[in-house]
Amino acid sequence: MRQIPRLFVDTRLVTGARLALSPAQAHQLATVLRLDVGAELRLLDNLTGEWAGRIASVSRRAVAVEVGAQIRGREQVPDLWLLAAPIRPERFALTVEKATELGVARILPVITARTQHGRQNLARLRAHMIEAAEQCGRTALPELAGPVRLPDLLSHWDPLRALLFADEEGGAPAATAMAGAPPPAALLIGPEGGFDALERAALLSHPATRRIALGPRILRADTAAVAAIALWQAIALPLASGAAQS
Repeated sequence: MRQIPRLFVDTRLVTGARLALSPAQAHQLATVLRLDVGAELRLLDNLTGEWAGRIASVSRRAVAVEVGAQIRGREQVPDLWLLAAPIRPERFALTVEKATELGVARILPVITARTQHGRQNLARLRAHMIEAAEQCGRTALPELAGPVRLPDLLSHWDPLRALLFADEEGGAPAATAMAGAPPPAALLIGPEGGFDALERAALLSHPATRRIALGPRILRADTAAVAAIALWQAIALPLASGAAQS
């Protein structure tokens, strides 16, 4: 059975609306998948949730779709941010893709002293986010912010948001630190080569910082990001849900 395509669109969806897809989406449906008028779709707007849809017209370079009934509302996204120093573009794109699949609320590139790939194509990264969300069944996209320097980030940090600093030199076991860091929270992953001494000192002196260890090995930045998100979701979220219900 053919899987029904899922597409994020930039228009707020409502039953009966008719809209034109982007050229890239039109090419994917009409040329790559060879879909025709009447084919079923699932449409998402990152605002209201997931909607049924169908192809209403197809031409050489354009596809129009008609919106049907709403299938489900927009998911509730845990208030977890990923703060990651940019690494090589292909690996940073992988980090953004996996963070989207796992379900973070916000992704923020952080420029550090040892960051060597600060210039990232945000439009390309957003395209990776959208593709990942479409494939894994999400109805919400993370917010993708522009890059910020670490000192500026710390100077404007909300003290109510726990800042979980993954330190390659060690820290509290993740299970211990994350158990006390329900949402809102953020995970900070450094660059290749880690943080320098001044950055580490600034982080450790900040009142919101919780220094954590991700195990006995020094992980690649993209591996550390995925591991930290998964750990936080497994440890902090159940505890936060239990506290909310009690």
